[in-house]
Amino acid sequence: MNPTDIPIANPVVVLREEFDDWAVLFNPDTAEAVGTNPVGVAVWKRIDGKRSIENIVSEIQNSFEDTPDAAFKEIAVFVNTLAENGFVGLELESK
Repeated sequence: MNPTDIPIANPVVVLREEFDDWAVLFNPDTAEAVGTNPVGVAVWKRIDGKRSIENIVSEIQNSFEDTPDAAFKEIAVFVNTLAENGFVGLELESK
């Protein structure tokens, strides 16, 4: 993923928040589920088709203490994995 890519959540995916801010994302179209930690939940809630990966990382860095220097790479990998499994798409630029 590029810093300027704008991910958008698949509208059929369900977020089920569990204990201690952990959650499960469930895609009923594919019956796939992904467990995620509190940072993943925060990222998911920002995948709205309006924020770029760069913006999401910046917001995460401002929301969580001690965010590692590798935050961009880790969040990009997470979003890319979600995209590969049909949980997320990319908003295309209109020309």
